[in-house]
Amino acid sequence: MAEPEATTKARVVCCVGDIHGYITKLQNLWSNLENAVGPSDFQTALIIFLGDYCDRGPNTKEVIDFLISLPSKYPNQSHVFLCGNHELAFAAFLGLLPSPPDGSDFSETWKEYEMNEEREGWYKGEGYENMHLQGRRWAGRMTGFDHAKNTEYKGSIYDARPTFESYVKS
Repeated sequence: MAEPEATTKARVVCCVGDIHGYITKLQNLWSNLENAVGPSDFQTALIIFLGDYCDRGPNTKEVIDFLISLPSKYPNQSHVFLCGNHELAFAAFLGLLPSPPDGSDFSETWKEYEMNEEREGWYKGEGYENMHLQGRRWAGRMTGFDHAKNTEYKGSIYDARPTFESYVKS
């Protein structure tokens, strides 16, 4: 007689992306996920954050603090934090990207897109000479109306001004 197969319960996996500095929306989503999944399964879920934590919304600092607190608040959950294009650009501005492996300068990343420099208001302040293109775009100054989002630009093409402001107001 064959042994009955042990059944293992599938692990809950949740993917969350594009938070963009909106802490209240993140908190509401978190609460809704816990209610939809059920507290027991939620405690052991794998939560994958897909990036774009910063920019646009007014509470990037609070979003980052919330995410940092998750492992201690939910020790039985697994958390994966991926880098989105907004974090890449933010890191590029802060000078946190590793040097190109081929030994080239970051200014090489501008070449293909230089025709957009004035229109996108790329950053030209201190240290820009060896800054990756995305850092210059992130910290730049773009004015006007963004028809894709139906709103005014908030500092740069990445709408980075609210991220700066979230750290200043604390």
